[in-house]
Amino acid sequence: MEVKIGRAIFRIVKGDITEQGCDAVVNAANPRLSPGGGVSGAIHRKAGPDLWQEARKLGGCKTGEAKITGGYKLSRYVIHTVGPVYRGRGNETELLAKCYENSLSLAMKHEVKCIAFPAISTGIYGYPVREAAEVAISTIIEWLKKHNPDMEVRLVLYDSNSYAVHEEVFKSMQEKLM
Repeated sequence: MEVKIGRAIFRIVKGDITEQGCDAVVNAANPRLSPGGGVSGAIHRKAGPDLWQEARKLGGCKTGEAKITGGYKLSRYVIHTVGPVYRGRGNETELLAKCYENSLSLAMKHEVKCIAFPAISTGIYGYPVREAAEVAISTIIEWLKKHNPDMEVRLVLYDSNSYAVHEEVFKSMQEKLM
C-alpha cells in the first residue's frame, strides 16, 4: 500500500526492516541505545558490532528524541529513537509522535532518500498496535505534507496482524489526512 504526498512516497509494507535496502533504518531503541531484543536486536545483529561501539558514545537517548549513527553492514544510517512505554495515561501519544517527527527531521538533515520505520513501541513497550498505528500514520503524513521532502518513507510491519491493522487504519484515515 502506498500514497504519494507532494514529492514523497509513503508505503506501508509487510516484511523485515533489515531487508528494505533503504539508506536509513529506524531503530526502536532502548534509552541506552544498546543491543536488545526485537527490532533493536535484529538491527544490531545485521549492522554488526560497530553499531554498538558508535551508539554507546552518544550518551543514551531520551524518550521521543532521535539520534543518528552509521549503519555499517545494514544501511548508510541507523536512526535511534526511544518510544514511550505504554501505561494508558499521560503524554504517550505526544512522545510517540515525536519519535517519528524527530527521526524524519534527522533523515531530511542527512539527505536520506529512503527511510524504514518499525511500529515503534508496539513490542515490549506495550503500545496497542491500533493506537500506535493511528499516531504513526497521521504523524508521518502530516510531517511529509509540511516539509515536502524528496523521500520515500516505509512503515515496515513484521507480522501479518500488525500489517492488517496498519492497512485498516490507513484506509480509515486516508480521506481526512489527504
